[in-house]
Parts: sequence; C-alpha cells; structure tokens
Amino acid sequence: MAAPADPRRLCRLVQEGQLCALREELRAAGRVGCPGPAGDTLLHYAARHGRRDVLAYLVEAWDMDIEVANRDYKRPLHEAASMGHRDCVRYLLGRGAAVDCLKKADWTPLMMACTRRNLEVVQDLVEHGANPLLKNKDGWNSFHIASREGDPLILQYLLDVCPAAWKTESKTGRTPLHTAAMHGCLEAVKVLLERCQYEPDGRDKCGLTPFMDAIQCGHINVARLLLQKHKACVSAEDSLGAQAVHRAAVTGQNDAIRFLVSELGVDVDMRAASTHLTALHLAAKVCLNTQEGHVSTVQTLLSLGADISSKDERDRSGLLLSPWQRCCLSPSCPGCCCCCFYYFEPHDVCEIRAPLVSVPDGCSSPGATQILHWPSLSAMYFKTSSTITF
Repeated sequence: MAAPADPRRLCRLVQEGQLCALREELRAAGRVGCPGPAGDTLLHYAARHGRRDVLAYLVEAWDMDIEVANRDYKRPLHEAASMGHRDCVRYLLGRGAAVDCLKKADWTPLMMACTRRNLEVVQDLVEHGANPLLKNKDGWNSFHIASREGDPLILQYLLDVCPAAWKTESKTGRTPLHTAAMHGCLEAVKVLLERCQYEPDGRDKCGLTPFMDAIQCGHINVARLLLQKHKACVSAEDSLGAQAVHRAAVTGQNDAIRFLVSELGVDVDMRAASTHLTALHLAAKVCLNTQEGHVSTVQTLLSLGADISSKDERDRSGLLLSPWQRCCLSPSCPGCCCCCFYYFEPHDVCEIRAPLVSVPDGCSSPGATQILHWPSLSAMYFKTSSTITF
C-alpha cells in the first residue's frame, strides 16, 4: 500500500501552483487525502489562491466534488468569488456549480464577490443566475454589501440588472445609504442619491440618519454631499435625543465638530434631548471612562466656545486637566484620571484656586502653580476665570 502523502505538503503545492509536483505526489499516494482542520479540501485551496489549472486537474483527474463544503459551509465557488479569481469562478460555473449556494451566515458567492472591487466576477455570477435580492442572516443583500465597499461601477451594474436592489434594509433598519455614508464611500453615495429614492433623514433602529453616520465617522465630504443633494437635517436626533455634534464628540471627530459649529452654525452647547448632556460632557465622559484619547476633542470644543461650567441635571460638570500628568496621587480620589475630571458628586466638590488646590476628601494634590504649568489646563484656566469650580 502506498504511503499517504503529507497533507501540509499537498496544500503548499496547491497554494504555490506547482501542478507537476502535485501530480507526482498524488500518483504516488494513490488518493487525494483528507480535509484540513477547517474542513478545507485541496479544491478550496486551489480556488482561494486562484490556481485554475490545479482546480481543473483535481476535478477532472481525481473526480473531486465541486460542491464540497468546509466546516463553514464554504464551497470552492465561495472561495474563488471572495478572492476575485475570475478564471476559477468561470471554471466552476461552467462545471455546473450552484451559483446561490449558502455558506455560514447565509452568504452567497455573489455577496462574497461584492466585498471585492471586481466587476467582472460579479457579472459572471449574475449572468449565471445569481440573485442579487437574497439576504444573509443580518439582512444584507449583495447591493448593500457593495455599498459598503463603495465601488460605483458594481452599484451601477446591480441597479441595471436589478432595479429594486436598493430597496433593502438590514435587520437593524440600516439602508445601503447609511452604510456607504458610514464608510466614507463618496462615489457610492453619489450613485445612491442619483439613482435611488431614499427618504431624507431615514433612520435606522437607533435613530441614526446617513448624515449622522458620516459625521460621527469623520467623513465631512459625504456629509456635505448629503446636505447639498439630499437636504439632510443637521439637527436630526437619534433615539436618545443626541444630534450629530454629540455623536461626533463621542467618537472624537474634531474636524467634523468644527464643520458643524463653524460652518453650519450648530450650537456647541446644544443639549441632547433625553440625557441633557452637551458635547463637552460627552467627550469628557469618554475621556474619563477610557483614560485615553478625546483630550483633543475637549480642547476643540472649548476652542469653539463650549461652556466649561455647563451643568447637567445632577449639577455635574466636565473639566479637562492634563493628558500627561495625574491630577492626584491618591487612587481613592474620584477624579484620578490622566485626562479629565468628570462627574463629581456634590460631596466631592473640587476647587482650583490660585495658589492652592483644595480637595475636601483629603487626597493629596499638587499646588496650583505646578498645575498651571500643564499646557492644556493652563490654557483653559486663563480663558475662564481665576477660579474654576465644579
């Protein structure tokens, strides 16, 4: 009995496209071998790496099943389509591969192809009967997936062959316009606005509009386009009553905040309807909770005139200290954060007065003279008053 071939060596030969060496190994072994740990067969490897000659050899010489699935239910056609290997896709389709076969999470080969900017593969699949309207488990169809990748040619083609493809929402109520705006796909957004009839300020299940998605992800060019061509509402609110400026503060999009406040005239101290927090509150809260980032966002808001003494319903305020030094040496101090103080309760009231710092809970703190050498606090101190209280 012939010795079995080393499966790892066979996989390597397939990946590298060494057909002659593979042929010799398989002849000597007398059989193709077992699937790998993930259930991948040599056909999966050949399709994934675009080895059309190896693929044909395995199917025709060894009668391997082109519909074989791995543990994620991916078939060779999924692999070839997801990697954009047109010659492998066309070979498998020519051998009768099921064009709308489903892998785990209900993804079709067409959906996989739409994650790549390869129009020809998409065309081949559609011409062989692939259905652009099928949805995966999250409610995304192929057009929705293509909107995330942002290739305008694929979007135009899908609309040509299936004009209703744009009429889709995910299970969270998000449209392709939401998705394209969130990912900053300007050319895709242009196509969607020109050829589709999305409602201005259409909301997902969290109340987000495409404009809010663009702003919170820092895509100002997309936000401008939505304002100009889609008449987006700058003051639209999500399900918690937050507007675009609040969401930009949470995600740390400083340029977007400047765009909203300086160019569009948004009130920097606008409060979210349900939480009654300002953008400064939200940025400072993120800064405290994560102990990193958002320092520049708080500085940006202050430079745009945000009220440092603005309080919420519980009489709490936010104050940036320093991204480089700790405000207090005691770990028990509620304001121990290298970025900011935020949300002191009334009994934790902290005052900064020249030349001393008084913290009633007994924490040891540096003097005001030392604190005022910290660049970020120094700038705020002199912009406000000789006493900062919160």
